[in-house]
Amino acid sequence: MDKLRAIKLFVRLADLGSFTKVADEINASKSMISKEISRLEDNLGARLIQRSTRTLTLTHVGEGYLERCREILMKMDDAESFVQDLQDKPKGKLKINAPMALGMTDLSRLFADFMSVYPDIELDINLSDDNIDLIEQGFDVGFRATSKLTDSNYIARPLTQFSYRVCIAKDYFDSHPHIQTAEDLTHHNCFVYSYFTGKNIWPIGEGVPIKGTLKVNSTPFMMEAIKKGVGIGFIPDFVCQDDFDTNSVKEILKTEPKPLLTLYAIYPARQFVPPKIKLCIEFLETWFKEKY
Repeated sequence: MDKLRAIKLFVRLADLGSFTKVADEINASKSMISKEISRLEDNLGARLIQRSTRTLTLTHVGEGYLERCREILMKMDDAESFVQDLQDKPKGKLKINAPMALGMTDLSRLFADFMSVYPDIELDINLSDDNIDLIEQGFDVGFRATSKLTDSNYIARPLTQFSYRVCIAKDYFDSHPHIQTAEDLTHHNCFVYSYFTGKNIWPIGEGVPIKGTLKVNSTPFMMEAIKKGVGIGFIPDFVCQDDFDTNSVKEILKTEPKPLLTLYAIYPARQFVPPKIKLCIEFLETWFKEKY
């Protein structure tokens, strides 16, 4: 048996908690995964996993073996990274998680530039606004755009900052009352971003409670409704800048204090950071510095 392959499968099985998920991830059958794990258990002479029709749990032996397997795989990655670091051309796969809206705007242009500079690095990019565990899902690097970073399990590198804008259609006031202060927003149809931590309180000044007829997990989707003049959005400028450039929308309450949004690159802490990750972070820092 290929013991290293079996160890990798065992670790992913422990992370994902499902034979189906592991099989889908590596494009294999559940039966193949199950046989591989069974062979590993036979080789070790110990049961690692308790199987049932609905749940999968590690035995006490399995938990201890998992911890040591993680250390083995980490050291192997570090050894490979050490070799790659001495090569002229970095290569390998870089698995990245990024927010949907940012991935459709700045990051799409950024990584097109990155691919031109480092053609031997294979990018596997997942766009999602869900709060994903990078280690559990096997990501090398993640991006978080937030006014307050709360996850302390990763190394975080600030890349740039964005501001929020209160956006309306250019002809919004042709059919709606004018807005003089932030409190006036309470009388308007204000859209809610599903993942916004403030929920129905926009952090403008001391905070303004809002309500509206649209709740959505995509700010680009929200921008289309804003441009139709049916409501108001509290939008990061990397999402709405193109619409401002084309005069599709305009900003109100410009002078009201609003929080800044910091974009972080985050990655799991490890003794030896792979060169492809270091190159990626350095490229990002330079790219954003030149752009902003």
